[in-house]
Amino acid sequence: MNKLLKPAAISLASLVLGLGMGVLFSSSAQSQKVFELRTYTATPGNLDKLHARFRNHTTRIFNKHDMEVVGYWSPTSEEESDDTIVYMLEHASRDAASASWSAFIQDPEWSEVAAASNAQGNILDSIASKYLVATDYSPMK
Repeated sequence: MNKLLKPAAISLASLVLGLGMGVLFSSSAQSQKVFELRTYTATPGNLDKLHARFRNHTTRIFNKHDMEVVGYWSPTSEEESDDTIVYMLEHASRDAASASWSAFIQDPEWSEVAAASNAQGNILDSIASKYLVATDYSPMK
């Protein structure tokens, strides 16, 4: 009987340890600082309006919701230079990013800004978003 208990105890301990490490890994992945790379494509002829919305309103509203702008960029390629904005946000974690975006979308000021900027038709055609974590050798961590 003792011969069966030892392997079972080792298996159970391994399972508990493995599950514990999985939970710890999941939790730390959710609490790790993340960068969000976003690419916005304006509808034809509306890139200036999209720039104005970011310049005059969006960045300030981001700040209200703990969304730190790392930078805004304009692509230099001919295909994208007349309709695309790329920017990066820094968030304390993926969970923090989700909470910030939720608060941002529900912000009454944002609703007014979005409605006003789209009053003569949508100025935004598409959005692409990607979350990134810094590598261990990245100067930006």
